[in-house]
Amino acid sequence: MAKGKKGEGGTIVIKRIEEGRQGHHGGAWKVAYADFVTAMMAFFLLMWLLNATTAEQRRGLADYFNPTTPISTSTTGMGLPFGGTTINSEGNLMRDTGSIRVERGQRPVRSDVENDVEEPEPDVQPVTRRQGPPGPDEENRPLVLRHEPSLAARDDARQGEYERWGGHLLADTTARMTDASLRLELARREQRAMEQVADMLRQAVSADPATAELARQLSVEVTPEGLRIQLLDADGRPMFASGNAQPNERTRALIRAVSAAAGRLPNPIHIAGHTDSTPFRGEGRSNWELSVERANAARRLLLDAGVAEGRIRSVAGMADREPHLPDQPGAAGNRRVAITLLRQAEAPRAVTSVPR
Repeated sequence: MAKGKKGEGGTIVIKRIEEGRQGHHGGAWKVAYADFVTAMMAFFLLMWLLNATTAEQRRGLADYFNPTTPISTSTTGMGLPFGGTTINSEGNLMRDTGSIRVERGQRPVRSDVENDVEEPEPDVQPVTRRQGPPGPDEENRPLVLRHEPSLAARDDARQGEYERWGGHLLADTTARMTDASLRLELARREQRAMEQVADMLRQAVSADPATAELARQLSVEVTPEGLRIQLLDADGRPMFASGNAQPNERTRALIRAVSAAAGRLPNPIHIAGHTDSTPFRGEGRSNWELSVERANAARRLLLDAGVAEGRIRSVAGMADREPHLPDQPGAAGNRRVAITLLRQAEAPRAVTSVPR
């Protein structure tokens, strides 16, 4: 550039600028704007989710992002887990917050009923215990001895104290017995009761004019099985019609007397029919059928006379297998009906009975 001469004006400077891109003004506002738009979109999305979901779904979402444990959900009386103790609590972490504390409360008020004078408890009489478990005879087979006139005559002062099985009174001495001695005593009493009933039956049959002539056809004896009462045929005096099981009037009268005697004891009853060795004259029948039919006929007569149905234990026909007169198998005495009052207690060994 040439300098101008003196006096010729100022210096003119010519600056040439090349055309190109404009200068950068900064892009930070764009980042802020993008964050704002993103936040607004997330906000509206959250509002839509809150409106489109149920309370249970929202609770599940909250638990997903903030999982809970049973310990954190359980609280104490202060509403905080771990007994309200945290690492920021003052004092030692080992505290007695969960220990049991005994505090003295107010004195309870006594009611008017409690202020009354309590009555003394009545004296309880001691109960004598018998050693050993009860046997089956004691539990399932009650023994009732109603008729023992000899006991009352022997000692009136102790009447009513003798043992009665199945709801009857127990004697003081019997209550202290051992199981074996008690069984023996029960067997003796049952033996004595059967013998008394047998004597009473014999006397009743002999005293009744309707049956006095049949006393010889009645056999009463106490056996190891029990009290056996047999109605025997005699020559010219059968108990049933020949060849059938139809009882005659003599049989009905004897069975009524037997029923009265059987009512004095509670023992179960077994009925057996017997025949002699003479073959039965009939087609399709034998002494077996005849003996069973006669035993069953005796059963019906007993029931008609008042014997309970439940006492009948069994009805059997023996034909000619057990003759009453073994030396005379064809004798009329073998044709009979045996009614046995079975024992409930074991027969005493020392007691023996002879048929009368």
